[in-house]
Amino acid sequence: MNLQEKVVEIRGLKKAFGDLEVLKGVDLDLYREENLVVLGKSGTGKSVLIKIMVGLLTQDSGSMSVFGKEVANLNKRKLNELRLKIGFSFQNSALYDSMTVRENLEFPLVRNEKNLTKKEINLRIEELLDAVGLPQTINQMPSELSGGQKKRIGVARTLILNPAIMLYDEPTAGLDPITCGDINNLILEVRERYKTSSIVITHDLTCAKQTGDRMAVLLDGQFGAVGTFDEVFPNADDERIKSFYDYNFINS
Repeated sequence: MNLQEKVVEIRGLKKAFGDLEVLKGVDLDLYREENLVVLGKSGTGKSVLIKIMVGLLTQDSGSMSVFGKEVANLNKRKLNELRLKIGFSFQNSALYDSMTVRENLEFPLVRNEKNLTKKEINLRIEELLDAVGLPQTINQMPSELSGGQKKRIGVARTLILNPAIMLYDEPTAGLDPITCGDINNLILEVRERYKTSSIVITHDLTCAKQTGDRMAVLLDGQFGAVGTFDEVFPNADDERIKSFYDYNFINS
């Protein structure tokens, strides 16, 4: 992690939907090769933050800068170029049920890199499946995969375009503890192997502790705490943060 080089810089970001203020002036940085965990309960604005980052929503005020460029000011072509540098690993893996694993990985590659030969495409697919530990699934359908395998294939498909930033949306949701550990390790391996900067959106503190260099806890539209796991938890003064910790590690 390079704490000198920011790949994302957020300042005074505000977003409301009618009378509902979702983001109330948030500040946050993501550094090169950092895994940053954004924690928060459902409806706290985590997904809104990500949608603004990729230009699917526009903030009401403040700035969202990615690779030194204000996202809201990008034209359509520049925005599409930015989106190719950002990989989004969806909570439900978002695989096409009618396609094999090979075809699921091939689809974004053929669509966005039209100059590749069939051999180059096959090599890229095989490399990514090997990286996520599932080379044997190449000709399987999504319906034949376990939940953990689908998550891994989803990560592989996200990596196929060599993004500089990875966005993980609830990567351990719905998985058993052993598979959760495997996915957490995969997030660390991806950073090590592909030198990605990552934002991990989760409410799973075990995932946060294992994968995150820093935590950012979103509370009532603002970041209540930002720091390492030990700086934020478990001796938090804010009762809202403490209850978050208790729910995950004491009451569960």
